[in-house]
Amino acid sequence: MTVLRCSQCSATFAPYPPRYKCEKCGGPLGYTYDFEQLKETALTGPITFWKFKPLLPEIRNVVTMGEGGTPLHKAERLAKKIGLNVVYLKDETRNPTNSFRDRCAALMVSNALDLKYDSVICASNGNMGASVAAYCTKSSLTCHIIVPKMVDLGKLAQMLIYDAVIEEHGEIVDESNKRAESLAKETGWYQATAEFNPLAIEAQKTISFEVMEQFGIPDCFVVSMGSGGTIYSIWKGFKELQALKNIDELPRMIGVQAQGCAPIAEAHLKNRSKPVTISKPSTHALGILVRNPLNGKGALRAIKESKGTAITVQDSEIFAAEQEIARLEGIFAEPSSSATIAALNKLVHQGIVDKGDTVVCLITGSGLKATDVLQALAKRRKTAVVGLELSTKEKILRILSQKDTYGYSLWKNIGKTMTRAAIYQHLNGLSKRGLITSYKKEGRKYFKITKRGKRVLRAIDDLKTLL
Repeated sequence: MTVLRCSQCSATFAPYPPRYKCEKCGGPLGYTYDFEQLKETALTGPITFWKFKPLLPEIRNVVTMGEGGTPLHKAERLAKKIGLNVVYLKDETRNPTNSFRDRCAALMVSNALDLKYDSVICASNGNMGASVAAYCTKSSLTCHIIVPKMVDLGKLAQMLIYDAVIEEHGEIVDESNKRAESLAKETGWYQATAEFNPLAIEAQKTISFEVMEQFGIPDCFVVSMGSGGTIYSIWKGFKELQALKNIDELPRMIGVQAQGCAPIAEAHLKNRSKPVTISKPSTHALGILVRNPLNGKGALRAIKESKGTAITVQDSEIFAAEQEIARLEGIFAEPSSSATIAALNKLVHQGIVDKGDTVVCLITGSGLKATDVLQALAKRRKTAVVGLELSTKEKILRILSQKDTYGYSLWKNIGKTMTRAAIYQHLNGLSKRGLITSYKKEGRKYFKITKRGKRVLRAIDDLKTLL
């Protein structure tokens, strides 16, 4: 039987809807399984994400775009350069939207359909937002993404092309997370923020399952850390394989953070059980720019239990490693995952990793999402949002900002330049995005602008002053 269990007080809850916080003590919730029952489960067929469905919480509506089953690339030239015999790169750039987060999106959007949601919300500084947007559009769900100001343009472009409703909030993703948590409570939308949905951990643990089938158990598994959820989920996967009696040994988990933003790594070095406070976090590897890692305790536990370690690297070392991976192995990795190779160089030099150790480094996403060229274009992204000076949706919002009205009156006010059916399509779209609401009066359906709709109009006005 699958249940949600609190890691602090051991209270258990029904597996759905997914929740991340214990109602009794406020501790973190995670999925646990009856491993005696699961031992009889046979996993057959080619390696894909959904091959491991029996080892995940129950899902009825399977949404897939071909995620998982990513290559485990033997990096012979890179290994020789670093001074190791065996290095593998788990290449998650080969997923549908080019990152490991497609695993999470596949599981969460499937669950959202099971629970009959029609709207999803997700806070993200990149990969998670792009993945959720893609899987939502495939499933005809409305996708709301909260992004910070500091976001890679390539990832933002994916969200836009997948027709996500994007709201900018805060400088870094910590602030976006708070906004997404508040909106989910206010609107009842499905919460697909990785830190607030324990299904993210379950989805990412399948990386461990795949590595076990592709190679076995390495001596060391190197993972970059932002919120801490990724390293914890991979450790959870290996521990579950051990509980199923599929493996005897466990790898040492090695977590990597940027020197300018290392709340988990510094906590490990100071032998603390929770992340330290970082007053002014800074790194160009935006995927791991997280001030308050909500899964930090889990990450520290994974490192400690596995007898692993945590290490920091400078941005200059990260970008040198990014070029090294591309030049030697033909893989264009994003900066946050290139940090694993930068760390491996230091680990070998310091004698923490021996020449004879087998090592797997997780490559979380593609560098095409975070190139310097794309960053240079970032200043132009707000201009692109405005598009035509006055869209039909904007006209509708401006009319409703003056007074509530009904569909036929809106059609006349706009000038009858389109069919009434088209007007109602626009109204439906605005309603789905939470910009307007409706009510009945004297037998007619009246429409009213919401506080969020008014904020959108103010944002449009602010952007136009820059043109």
